[in-house]
Amino acid sequence: MNLQSGKLYWPTTINNPHTYAPLEGDIECDVLIIGGGSSGAQCAYYLWDKGLDVVLIDKDKVGHGSTSSNTALIQYSGDKMFYQLINSFGENTAADHLKLCSTAIDEIESVCKSLDMSPDFTRRDSLYYASYQEDVVTLQKEYDYLKKHGFDVDFLTSKEIGQLYLFTKPAAIYSRNDGELNPYKFTVGLIEKAHTKGIRVFEETQVHGKKIEKDYTLFHTTNNSTIKARHVVMAAGYECQEFNQDKNVTFVSSYAVVTNPVEDFSSWYKRTLIWETARPYIYMRTTADHRIIIGGLDENTTNPEKRDSMLPHKKQQLIQEFNKLFPNIHVKPEFYLGAFYGGTHDGMPTLGIYDDFPNWYFLMGYGDNGMVYSMVLAKIIADQITTESNADLNIYLQNRPLLTYK
Repeated sequence: MNLQSGKLYWPTTINNPHTYAPLEGDIECDVLIIGGGSSGAQCAYYLWDKGLDVVLIDKDKVGHGSTSSNTALIQYSGDKMFYQLINSFGENTAADHLKLCSTAIDEIESVCKSLDMSPDFTRRDSLYYASYQEDVVTLQKEYDYLKKHGFDVDFLTSKEIGQLYLFTKPAAIYSRNDGELNPYKFTVGLIEKAHTKGIRVFEETQVHGKKIEKDYTLFHTTNNSTIKARHVVMAAGYECQEFNQDKNVTFVSSYAVVTNPVEDFSSWYKRTLIWETARPYIYMRTTADHRIIIGGLDENTTNPEKRDSMLPHKKQQLIQEFNKLFPNIHVKPEFYLGAFYGGTHDGMPTLGIYDDFPNWYFLMGYGDNGMVYSMVLAKIIADQITTESNADLNIYLQNRPLLTYK
């Protein structure tokens, strides 16, 4: 898949990242993780102390897929609002999902503190504002459910928003204890630590054939090696769909810019994460080196040529949208990208377990909180492999009840 194009920022933040040799020769393992992005790294984290022989492979370099274009707003709330998830799955399931995501943020923070390379994790609050007056009613409903289930949120009026920011909006939910990080540093640092824990890592190792048996899968690689694995974790991001397409998955094209460093953030209250109720929406965050990431303006196309043709206009439009909120902060797009963005019809990430792929687990943390979702799913997968039990499995299985799609 042609996942992204543009001038990427995250790979510039590490000089001489650790590299791994391609696989040469035939090997066996208990668990094969396919994919060296953030989701593969998170799976490695939950498996490295389970007494299993684990191998991780990537067809390119670690962190060079969608991880390099991930804008990494670390939040528990997602594309589908809480009340919408309740309408689809019931209140208890929807609340359990958000609480699992909140716990996953704590786990991500803990992982970041344990790595030799800091991924620049920082706790941030979030401002989720009503783009239009007619959105206030649904925003109030969202707030009521969040408050009912113990989330640390406030409901801000237009006046209260104006007291904190230079701009005002009809209303907003102010959420605490979200976060931000550098997803490339997180992935590279996590896989490097997994390697020191005994997980074998091979870059530039691509599978091109497989033989699936009841108790193992035998893979053939493009460099004439084989891998025999008892369990397989497909953590290849959007490229999971090349192995097995799931009807709940959707794709669009999304855009983002990373600006020049900014000296003065005094007008940006607590450097909160900011997003809105409009669909498609604009979102923004800051970085450890004081840049601003502005993203959104999704387009309903999966044609990479069409996606890329719109990039020059989109990067300027994103700056213009930012300046509507912060006209006093003068920025330009030093880095920019157009990328495929995967989500689901029902707003929940998916763990695929299919009869045609015995002992395989498809980790599809698709949605705007991909790193958080992947943390939740990686833990469930590790539990399934080691104990064959996890109480939260049924929330995310691909055969959960789905909406009727048009």
